[in-house]
Amino acid sequence: MIPFDEFRAEEAQKIRFLLCDIDDTITEKGKLPAASYDALWRIHDAGIHVIPVTGRPAGWCDMIVREWPVRAVVGENGAFVYYFEDGHLQTWTHPSTVPNPRERLAVVRDAVLREIPGCRIAKDQFSRIYDLAVDFREDPPYLSFEDADRIKAVCERFGCVAKVSSIHVNAWFGDYSKVETAERFLRERLELRDLDEAIFFGDSPNDEPMFRRFPISCGVANIRDFEASVAYLPAYVTQERSAVGFAQACTRILHLRGIAEC
Repeated sequence: MIPFDEFRAEEAQKIRFLLCDIDDTITEKGKLPAASYDALWRIHDAGIHVIPVTGRPAGWCDMIVREWPVRAVVGENGAFVYYFEDGHLQTWTHPSTVPNPRERLAVVRDAVLREIPGCRIAKDQFSRIYDLAVDFREDPPYLSFEDADRIKAVCERFGCVAKVSSIHVNAWFGDYSKVETAERFLRERLELRDLDEAIFFGDSPNDEPMFRRFPISCGVANIRDFEASVAYLPAYVTQERSAVGFAQACTRILHLRGIAEC
């Protein structure tokens, strides 16, 4: 991973889209600090389309696309995209999503709660449509990443796709992912021509497919916590962790485009 301080002007000039994970990438200790929120606005005002790519639920994504300076939101790990077109909120849903999956996910939920002591369903589950989120590190008592892998294995036993983030294990039925949905939406709706027109920021193992697909990718410094377990690391890494690292990287992008001082 190359320090983001070495990010080049020729790369910065090409960027039309800034994609980012949310939790522990632009947030810190569960909050969206002023520095990263300001960075989103500065990137937006520079004419770069901001698109969060997240495992967070539909209810949160509806709020985000309405109130944050974003062009679209990829939610529930690629199940859908919310975006505005001609002043109206639109939804692009992946064709492989399973309609009304609650009964099937309830069986998975019960097995996880029975087999993995201490885990619990994420408190944002009520806002979800397509997936199950099992909390292991968002709210105390915190579990280990070894416990998260055990939760993941139980979900997969039922035929789910399951991914470990920095706080949740997300599980769903359907052949979709963050990376496929993000790229498909960018190409079909926003006229992405080349992948080097986009930069992606992430922080954890479930961002690995995005790191692998997008040649201009950056991990905030906490990606180093998973360096030994992530096969495809981002091209760049920030000096600082989470929101601070993200905000500093945005400032560098704008500086290289002649808009902001470093």
